[in-house]
Amino acid sequence: MLIAGFPAGPWGTNCYVAATGPGSECVVIDPGKDSAVGVADVVREHRLKPVAVLVTHGHVDHMWCVAPVAGAYDATAWIHPRDRHLLSDPLAGMSAETTQMLLGGDYQWAEPDDVRELSDAQALELAGMRFVVDHTPGHTEGSVTFRTPYPDQAEVSEVMFSGDLLFAGSIGRTDLPGGDHATMLRSLTTKVLPLADDIVVLPGHGEQTSIGRERATNPFLQDLIPT
Repeated sequence: MLIAGFPAGPWGTNCYVAATGPGSECVVIDPGKDSAVGVADVVREHRLKPVAVLVTHGHVDHMWCVAPVAGAYDATAWIHPRDRHLLSDPLAGMSAETTQMLLGGDYQWAEPDDVRELSDAQALELAGMRFVVDHTPGHTEGSVTFRTPYPDQAEVSEVMFSGDLLFAGSIGRTDLPGGDHATMLRSLTTKVLPLADDIVVLPGHGEQTSIGRERATNPFLQDLIPT
């Protein structure tokens, strides 16, 4: 399995490209601001064909380039219905700081031509891979994670693209429009804590980690584990 990731844009948002291997179809996860060139570089280097763009949530730092990337490769965009409106109106989910940063720019957003909606526990068969969708609201109402089997290493059962739900040593903020801390904690309790320790976590920002590492060291998860 081929997974290429790189941070893009002023927020350092991780964009990922996943495929069964070189010369195959692929899936792009969270193409944020300034990520289109990086996606094109990965696609060219590994001779890939994007067929889908998966969006963990509708914040602009994760979906800025969804329409350009989907349009360039005639790919389908997938997003949860509770965040779909942010594809064309990302200001509705921005903080005051982000809005101020963008003032004066001539920015336009629109839905890609082909948008499909995600649901909890849905299994997507894309580019020869299987992605299980977990609806994990809290950071936004439509936040999701994607889990896919990782057959290349016996000690890793799955890879999870966690968006802004779970980071190495931290969790997503809940002070933006659509965020709710109690809902975030419920998502972590019901969707993260039951997972196997060997699952590798590829977050929306920062370094990769694992469920086992976060269960043992992440103070936000430790507070949720019954004693």
